Amino acid sequence: MKKIIIGFPESKGLARNVAKKAGVEFSELELKQFPDKESYIQFNADLKGKKVFLFRSLDDPDAKITQVILAAYTAKDLGAKKVVLVAPYLCYMRQDKRFRDGEAVSSRIIAKLFNRCFDGLVTVDPHLHRFKSLDVIYKMKTKKITAVLPIADFIKKNFRNPFVFGPDEESYQWARSVAKLVGCESDVLRKHRYGPETVRIKVKERQDIKNKDIIIVDDVISTGHTMMEVIKDLRKMGIRKITCICTHGIFADNALKKIRRLGAKAFSTNTIHNEVSRIDISELLTKEIK
Repeated sequence: MKKIIIGFPESKGLARNVAKKAGVEFSELELKQFPDKESYIQFNADLKGKKVFLFRSLDDPDAKITQVILAAYTAKDLGAKKVVLVAPYLCYMRQDKRFRDGEAVSSRIIAKLFNRCFDGLVTVDPHLHRFKSLDVIYKMKTKKITAVLPIADFIKKNFRNPFVFGPDEESYQWARSVAKLVGCESDVLRKHRYGPETVRIKVKERQDIKNKDIIIVDDVISTGHTMMEVIKDLRKMGIRKITCICTHGIFADNALKKIRRLGAKAFSTNTIHNEVSRIDISELLTKEIK
């Protein structure tokens, strides 16, 4: 079965790179928005009988979800044999239970929508907390890729004396895997969340890390409140070299500027394009397309 990668406009750089490495046909989807905010899409390639990979990260998700669903159904109308969503960042995964009466469990709802129109899903480091795997909510064939290796390679190339922190118990197993690949020590911080933007972090006093390159590793930096609390506590301990690294750099509410104002650096993979997305995950995605 012939394959084709269809890149949405803001994801075309990574999508085209993956297509080139995989030796697969690439085409950019034409996407417009009318004055009333309705979306217009048009395919500019022959899809008949092909396995179509729709390539789009789902940050800033609400309009994007509608557009990928329109694209999926249109691809099938145009004769695509299979349609696979390649979403390096998969949205709405953090609301995985009903915390208060009346709340939407959005992760399950989005999964139901996607189950109806896609034959497969490829994503990178999805937020799996209460779900043991994507298969709990997704009925299609899914593939979860981890960015642990390219993040570890980036740390090895750019930091001489690293020490890796995971900001909470949930992220520590992941951060520990990064540290193991780097060949350095790691530790976990204690996080207490009191609301969407209220976080308290407890950093244990350690004399042996004061001259280290401190790397705080997490799956997502969204508003950056967790990272900023950690940075403040580390500063109080006299630590100067602090870097935040994540798979998905959303950097909402000027989070990147705020992190820099505290004297720290930040880097992310290129699952979401931003000014610090220096860690390339195209090789990981290529293996799933070939």
